[in-house]
Amino acid sequence: MIAVSVKTRTVQAGEHLQLLRSLGRELERAMDAIARNDLDELEKSVANQQEMSARLSSLADDLNLPADTHIPFSSESIDPDLMHEIRSATGELQKLNLRYSILIKHSSRSIALMASLFSSFRGEFQEASGARLKQQTWSCQM
Repeated sequence: MIAVSVKTRTVQAGEHLQLLRSLGRELERAMDAIARNDLDELEKSVANQQEMSARLSSLADDLNLPADTHIPFSSESIDPDLMHEIRSATGELQKLNLRYSILIKHSSRSIALMASLFSSFRGEFQEASGARLKQQTWSCQM
């Protein structure tokens, strides 16, 4: 029973590692889609990210459950090399996630500035509200 449980955990840990790497590729795909202004590709990538994140969450929950009611879970039941790869992939994913977050924030600001620019071009200048009060936009008419 214990050997089967450890094997199952190793298989689950391997799947977890594959999903981490796949999620990293999806983040790269999404950033590339943003750079190319490909909304369809971005939407597909975001949908894939949601599915992978849900599966990762489920796997993490399964891996954190005790292998047997008498034996508490420990990472020692999973191959140490595999655990090292998982930690490494997790670190890489965190770095990618930070880049993705910064890109989204930057894109959001750019969109807000463009919307403000086009509103002022039509003669409907609106001052920003909230933390960025009295944001100014410069434009010229050709």
